[in-house]
Amino acid sequence: MIPSSRSSTPAHAAPTLASYEWLPAERLGQLEVDAPLRPWLIGQGLLTRRLRAACGGRFALRLVEQRTGLLDRALQSSLRVGDAAGLFREVELCCGTEPWVFAQTVVPDSTLTLYPWLAELGEASLGETLEELTGVERSAYEYACLPASEALGGRALDGDPAEPATLWARRSKIRLRGAPLLVQEVFLAPMARGPAALRFGSA
Repeated sequence: MIPSSRSSTPAHAAPTLASYEWLPAERLGQLEVDAPLRPWLIGQGLLTRRLRAACGGRFALRLVEQRTGLLDRALQSSLRVGDAAGLFREVELCCGTEPWVFAQTVVPDSTLTLYPWLAELGEASLGETLEELTGVERSAYEYACLPASEALGGRALDGDPAEPATLWARRSKIRLRGAPLLVQEVFLAPMARGPAALRFGSA
């Protein structure tokens, strides 16, 4: 267990994805998304690298928490695994002192057994690490508007009263030589209102 300033989620409490809808990319155009945020949601390329370009030397990746937890049925279905548990790794991608993206990686036990180094990334970027490997496949993104009352939205907000009641998120499944993991990225309010984000969004 890695210490965190956030309240820890007990190992028996499984995050749930069941009560909001994940939509395919083609449905995103039918929904209202703030103009500065839309390029971040749909843009091509590694998000970490895009944030580095927008924030320059102010970019930072901060490990929030890493823990084991149960996989609920929705996670098992998304990952297409029967594993009862897995590793939950949560990081914040920051511009200066402000978190812009909260990212959660879910690694089922079967994948972790094959690739135990996934539990040893620390504050290294998962995306940049995977880029150096062969046999990595990523699915198309799915999108959701998360209420703060949901587990993932609540983890991202961490009780911050300045954040909105809902947040946009996207997720994709990665297969590392066939072994699945799930990456979920929640886009926080400072990303849409920050000057750097506005300049990047208009590029």
